[in-house]
Amino acid sequence: MNTILRRSVLGFAGLALSTGVVAGPLDTLTDTTTPAAAAAGVVQADKPDSGMLIPHGTQGEQSRIDLGDEQTGNVKAIIEATKKAGMDERAAVVAIATSLQESKLENLGHLGDRNDHDSQGLFQQRPSSGWGSVEQITDPEYSTTAFLKGLKQVEGWQELPLTEAAQKVQVSAFPFHYAQWETQAADLVAEHWTS
Repeated sequence: MNTILRRSVLGFAGLALSTGVVAGPLDTLTDTTTPAAAAAGVVQADKPDSGMLIPHGTQGEQSRIDLGDEQTGNVKAIIEATKKAGMDERAAVVAIATSLQESKLENLGHLGDRNDHDSQGLFQQRPSSGWGSVEQITDPEYSTTAFLKGLKQVEGWQELPLTEAAQKVQVSAFPFHYAQWETQAADLVAEHWTS
């Protein structure tokens, strides 16, 4: 390997390791690998691609809302809970889209007369339906983990369109409303998965 290429590869490997990404073995690179190709590999590892995030394409018209600090914090909490559950970026997209539909990513308490039964939290889970106590379902990590546990129980959820996967967990009166948030959810996962 020539000296310039070796320095470039080592520089990229050092960059990759400093950001927490495990780079592949250096001895697999050949003289035909250019520094630009090595850099492209680092970039790909850092950011999920849209084919993984939206493998089935979107269904229907897409919605989008501006997020405040609390909502962005909840996105990050959902992503971290997804990682802890050992699930991938697609699971985070399904979870975030579901929360966008259910609560606009706001950790809602009881809304009085406007409440749907006893639904609360990011996913509008109900204590009376066995999702957990009020304290649990208004904890972003707990509520996300509960949602993901339900998603794991849906056989072949990875092969389903987002709205069908979410509906099998949530059992909503409006099952097709989840689909409208898929693009924004994918964008949020792409932005925050490695942050």
